[in-house]
Amino acid sequence: MFLTIDDGAVKSPESVRLLAANDLPASLFLTKNTIRDKPGFFRAFMEQGSLVENHTISHNVNMTTQWGYQRQLEDIAGMQEFAVQEYGRTPTLFRPPGGAYSTAMRQAVAAAGLKAIVTWEAKANVGRMDYQYGNSLRPGDIVLMHFRADFSADFAAFRAAQLAAGLEVVLLEEFLGIQ
Repeated sequence: MFLTIDDGAVKSPESVRLLAANDLPASLFLTKNTIRDKPGFFRAFMEQGSLVENHTISHNVNMTTQWGYQRQLEDIAGMQEFAVQEYGRTPTLFRPPGGAYSTAMRQAVAAAGLKAIVTWEAKANVGRMDYQYGNSLRPGDIVLMHFRADFSADFAAFRAAQLAAGLEVVLLEEFLGIQ
């Protein structure tokens, strides 16, 4: 199974400690507008084996209906450039804000050089797990978390579900062979 963490709004040292203490890698889908005040915070995760991926500059959850191809491409490609400048690595994965994507977005993602669009099957939210299918984690599930004030409670819910399912957390990029 795979752990992914989005946005980057709350930059708590506790989130770094929790992943390190549990030796868990994550794909970090970061948004420039939420991390530009302190982008260096996320380097600690990279030092532990996590990777920074693309979640746009703006996090406009309506971009597929409000913006055409060119504007979507600018928002996605702009995050690519920011990630390379800040972290020295070009993201390979893209998560659409809010999860919705369209043909125009798929084309923009490809034009920006990304290899795949990533959604999720389960998420840790307000200290509990929510599942799109069933009531437990399954092999291959992609879990969504967010850098929020309730990160510790969400992490505890995720970790309990992961251990109960007996699943190993593997870095998604490593599994896909697109690091």
